[in-house]
Amino acid sequence: MNNKKKWSIIGLIVIIVAVVIAAWPKGNNSKQTTKGTTITIGSKNFSESKIVMQIWTDALKKDGYSVKTKPNISSSVVYQAIKSKQIDLYPEYTGTIAMTYLKGKIVGKSADAIANIARKGMKKQGLTTLNYAPGNDAQGIAIRTSVAKKYGIKTISDLQKKANKIRFASQGEFDKREDGIPGLTKVYGKFNFKSHKVYDPSLKYQILAKGEGDITPASTTEGQLATGKYFALTDNKHFWPAYNLVPLVRNQTLKDNPGIKKVLNKIDRKLTTTELQKLNKKVDVDGQSYQSVAKDWVDKNY
Repeated sequence: MNNKKKWSIIGLIVIIVAVVIAAWPKGNNSKQTTKGTTITIGSKNFSESKIVMQIWTDALKKDGYSVKTKPNISSSVVYQAIKSKQIDLYPEYTGTIAMTYLKGKIVGKSADAIANIARKGMKKQGLTTLNYAPGNDAQGIAIRTSVAKKYGIKTISDLQKKANKIRFASQGEFDKREDGIPGLTKVYGKFNFKSHKVYDPSLKYQILAKGEGDITPASTTEGQLATGKYFALTDNKHFWPAYNLVPLVRNQTLKDNPGIKKVLNKIDRKLTTTELQKLNKKVDVDGQSYQSVAKDWVDKNY
């Protein structure tokens, strides 16, 4: 065989090998292929919303989707942002959708009933609520664990009976809102606290930590509740409605990216109230970034 023919055959073999390698399945790396359209995920301007936004983002990217984020959107405009197509989805709460956006009556209704109100109402807006998470970011009352043990207080009924031993570190609006003291009094009876003082909401856990108060209004997924120093009293008469975490998504986004529904539902099944408390603690108490907390969670759970 002459050299010219030899090198022609070698060249042909090289080309064939290159084509085969290029076409060969990439195994796990095939997830890096972009699916659908670029998805813009937003968040409200507090830790929990940003953490969940980033968890969804990292998981979707891991599955090959192109994702951008828009964090820190004011709670007063985030709903308008998704309706005006500035974002494609964001973490919302069933109670917020049903009561704030749809003006529905949700007091006394079950979590499923509230979620159903939200689902039907959003459908008319060209939006979809996916499966809601078990995590419930509802109104509550946090108590110092040491005080609760001392007086045997586990529920709000217990608190009402032993209110004369308890110092209430309140917030101004909570004393006036129907879902605050006025409503609690109608359901549980009058609370005759040992003392009742109003503080800036941002200082509430500092006041409790200093021993200047024993209880304070709180959201049930706050990170401080995962420290062991405080816990949320059980609302044994179910006064406060559920505010379960739920993905709110544009219908067109789901049409363009149908696979995201499975991803988000898989994640949200794991986001319990306790899990959200732990995630919030890492940011609000331990000082970690929401990005690093989300990445660590996705690495371990998805």
